Amino acid sequence: MNGKFRWLKQVSVVLAGLLGWQLATAQISPDSQKRYTTAVKQVQTGDYERAKSDLNVLIQQRGPLAPYASYYYAIASFRQKNFNQSRLMLKQLMEMFPDWRKRDDVSYLFAANAMELGQYEEAMTALQTIGDPAFRSDITKLEQNFLPRITDLNRLKQLNKSCPNDRIIGLSLIDLIQRTASDKDDLELSDRLTNRFGVPPAASLQPVATTSQTATAGPRPAIQPSRNSRSKGYYNVAVMFPFRVDDFNADKRLRTNQYVYDLYDGIKMAKAKLQEEGITVNLFAYDLDNDANKALELINSPAFAQTDLIIGPLYVEPNRIASAYANQNNILLLNPIATSSELVANQPMSFLAQPSMSQQAQKVAEQVQSLNGSRRAAIYFGTTRKDSLLAAAYQAELKRQNYQVIDFRKIGGTAQTMADAMQFAGSTMASRSANTTTQPVSITLGHVFFASGNDDDGARMLEALSRRRVTGTLIATASAFDFYKTPLSTFSRRDLYLLYPDFIDPLREPVSAFQEEYAAKRNTIPSVFASEGYDMMLFFGRQLAKNGLPLRNRSSLRSDTDDYLLSGFDYTQSNDNQIVPIVKYEDGRFVKVN
Repeated sequence: MNGKFRWLKQVSVVLAGLLGWQLATAQISPDSQKRYTTAVKQVQTGDYERAKSDLNVLIQQRGPLAPYASYYYAIASFRQKNFNQSRLMLKQLMEMFPDWRKRDDVSYLFAANAMELGQYEEAMTALQTIGDPAFRSDITKLEQNFLPRITDLNRLKQLNKSCPNDRIIGLSLIDLIQRTASDKDDLELSDRLTNRFGVPPAASLQPVATTSQTATAGPRPAIQPSRNSRSKGYYNVAVMFPFRVDDFNADKRLRTNQYVYDLYDGIKMAKAKLQEEGITVNLFAYDLDNDANKALELINSPAFAQTDLIIGPLYVEPNRIASAYANQNNILLLNPIATSSELVANQPMSFLAQPSMSQQAQKVAEQVQSLNGSRRAAIYFGTTRKDSLLAAAYQAELKRQNYQVIDFRKIGGTAQTMADAMQFAGSTMASRSANTTTQPVSITLGHVFFASGNDDDGARMLEALSRRRVTGTLIATASAFDFYKTPLSTFSRRDLYLLYPDFIDPLREPVSAFQEEYAAKRNTIPSVFASEGYDMMLFFGRQLAKNGLPLRNRSSLRSDTDDYLLSGFDYTQSNDNQIVPIVKYEDGRFVKVN
């Protein structure tokens, strides 16, 4: 187990040891012990604010638990990416308890915060105070992750001057000089450093795992032996889903996690398809719920070292741990259903099977431009967080393109409630009394955007716009409509486009063939999750066979065949899927227009 967090991973054992050491010098009240134990568990489970509140009480008491509480407070802040707060708490800890026996742990976390803040000189100063040799491996990984990011040659030269024996600084400086410098003195410096430290390997200075992920995950998994980059005929795929097999009942079809089994069924069918193409995929299913410790246990197991592709995990904390491992070991990681671009930001080996919300917003804005309408728009959204996030992303995109957003608000309820909630500058609201009714004035907009996951809201929005006499195109999320009970005539009532990331055209031959095969095997029609599982495994299995690991050709990271069930994949520009279908009802069917 790595040195810096070996006392953090197993809380129950460690806590007994720490308290035993403290009791030799001072009596700890039962209330303080309970508060400390609870706070530590809250840190581990991600309940950081509550943990910090309890820890702060212990810090203020200045008792024997204060340094430990301060350190856990700093860890909680670090995991929240509040690096400055974490740094200040550690600084206070070092000032108040300069002889604390966990001083090296403090110095390491202080350096990690400083690295995240770009304060590399302060970070290196802190690292040089660490005396425990068990930290050496972790210090090297920390430096490898951050020091190659320095692009200021003079700054890196000064760091080399301050730390002349640091090999990572030396290799980073050699690399930067070779890439950017032409000055004779710099080139001579590069030669001297090369004679001392050697030539930096092509991949040695790439970031291995962000420090924030490491603090979240506890100890880093050990680096596995470098992988052969050539293509091979078989690939090991780890599927890390919350199968919850202990609660599984084969006779129960409507499970809360049924989508997980549907995804996996699709993945298994793609495995068979890949085998027909001469690509052998070995599937390894891991039952992983929202359990960070189990995620660590799995990725550190010897068998996991042979993994080529990770699908999942679906929860944030386990996903961060798996992402760090994937980056460190050049393993692809695929998020099957997430739409947050934050999951792949600065994560070169992590991909979203779905388009991110920002990607969806960009594609909708591109479609709007093709309509050549007015640059006045209104944006409405439903009651879920996903609705509001998509609406906010679209608002930001329109503002970036100098559109005028005249109304932006959450909306819901009946069609009349929606209509009454709409506010347009200079318009007259409908006024109803016993004797008179004032009709609203006509409102002309270029378009209205509506994001909602309530499948009753779409038809209500169409009615609300009619009641307010709003003219202009409506672009709505497909999830705002129930396609089984909504009359098809509804989709022809105005110029209507649907943002439909999981659109499947049932008339395409690959779709009908898949549905027939799935029904024959499972005795039910496939859900959209089954289709998504099939597509993602088929695409990434082909990419592994074509490009090997690490993926070498970014321009080829797109689907080039028409046998996918949905609309395919495109990762040539970013690690979220750039394919965002927008459909329109024409001639009795929905067709893609972008």
